[in-house]
Amino acid sequence: MSAAVWLVLGLALCAAEVLTLDLVLLMLGTALLVTAGAALLTGSLVAQLAVLGASSAALLVLVRPVARRHLAVPALPSGKDRLTGRTATVVQQVHDEGGQVRLDGELWRARPYAGGHALAPGTPAVVGSVDGATLFVHPEEPA
Repeated sequence: MSAAVWLVLGLALCAAEVLTLDLVLLMLGTALLVTAGAALLTGSLVAQLAVLGASSAALLVLVRPVARRHLAVPALPSGKDRLTGRTATVVQQVHDEGGQVRLDGELWRARPYAGGHALAPGTPAVVGSVDGATLFVHPEEPA
């Protein structure tokens, strides 16, 4: 095949990568571009197919995993995970029947975490778990 055909196919796959964002089409498109270079050097279809196979395999197996690791975005905590471990201030005494804490300017219902002791107003408390709109808190450990 001619270098122009390999070039057009390679550019088309690289452009199509924008739709998938999985890096597979980009790796295959790059392999086709390398094959276009090989087509300029040799007229042998067998050599071109060998270059295509080798470059595709190398890019998919060696380059793609590294590229994905560098592009990965860590998941941001949300929901319950966002609240767990945060420090709140006790507003109304927290005991087995209830209480209130202030976390980021918002009032939350609160109870002692894991059958803990009551917490007095003004005490810093760490959120141990969340159940609905109730925070289960325990005293902040001294530094």
